[in-house]
Amino acid sequence: MADTDSFLHLARPLGPAPIGAQPSTAPLSVVIQPQAIFSILDHSLRRPADQERVIGTLLGTRTEDGTEVEIRNCYAVPHTETAEQVEVDMDYQKQMLALHLRANPREVLVGWYATSADLNTFSALIQNFYGQQGDGTWPHPAVHLTVSTVPGKDIEARTYISAPIGVTAERAADSCLFIPVPYEIKYGEAEKSGLELISGAKDREDRTQVILTDIESLERAIQQVLDMLERVSNYVNNVLDEEATPSSALGQFLMNALSLAPKVDPADIERDFNNHIQDVLVVSYLANTIRTQIDLSNRLATAALTMGTGDVITGTTGGGGEGGQKGGQDRRQNARRGGQQRSNEQ
Repeated sequence: MADTDSFLHLARPLGPAPIGAQPSTAPLSVVIQPQAIFSILDHSLRRPADQERVIGTLLGTRTEDGTEVEIRNCYAVPHTETAEQVEVDMDYQKQMLALHLRANPREVLVGWYATSADLNTFSALIQNFYGQQGDGTWPHPAVHLTVSTVPGKDIEARTYISAPIGVTAERAADSCLFIPVPYEIKYGEAEKSGLELISGAKDREDRTQVILTDIESLERAIQQVLDMLERVSNYVNNVLDEEATPSSALGQFLMNALSLAPKVDPADIERDFNNHIQDVLVVSYLANTIRTQIDLSNRLATAALTMGTGDVITGTTGGGGEGGQKGGQDRRQNARRGGQQRSNEQ
């Protein structure tokens, strides 16, 4: 296709639907989580030297109508591939799928991945296996994700679904039509910090990155905001000076963004920010004090228990000995007095 952003959408039945099930015929859009891409790249790096590509199973969520799929997780599936044949460990795939679904009951099987952009007969064979009834994604189409891992080139991902084509019954298992579908890689605010930290290691020779403290992260975030404000200000000034082409859509977006900003005096913002910093420092100081007090109390309790047990044992033994000696002397004295009295009476 000439336009890389255009996609061919075909509405097609997937085959005879079982009783009570409605097959999905609508094209779908795919959302990919970054952790799935990282797992695929890690699998590709650990592959044997004589293996060109690796494959695995995709797990995620799907809407009720099946038009939106979110890929959240994946795992590797052992396979051997030559120019004549391909062998996939189906038993391993089924066992791993059962374990993953038991650990993450909200996720379902959505398709499979391969670290190669080539679509051949073997790809069609594996695609039909993942889209079959029973252990497959039926009645929804299986998603095929390809991730190119060519050294020295950018990582490129593509997503497909398949449709049957008019072939003989003998070739139906290894024949299908791959239809590209749109995809999007999304991440949240919590994942954004990790991705920025990982991407910073690409500019270092040792491929390491120092973890920033909270204050350094806040400083970097403020600096990024200032840089973005400066870019917007320069663009607006260039439009006013007729040095840049104006855009009504961008202007409307900036107006909507500025309308959301609170009308607060800068001095009030600075005062509130300083108060917030002081509150944070007080909470941190109290937390450290409580932690130190608990640790000190535990140490004192342990020391008192150890020393108190020894004193009790020693005191009991010594007291018993002295008491026994005094009791023995009193009994001997009483015995002598009793003997003298009996002698006098005689």
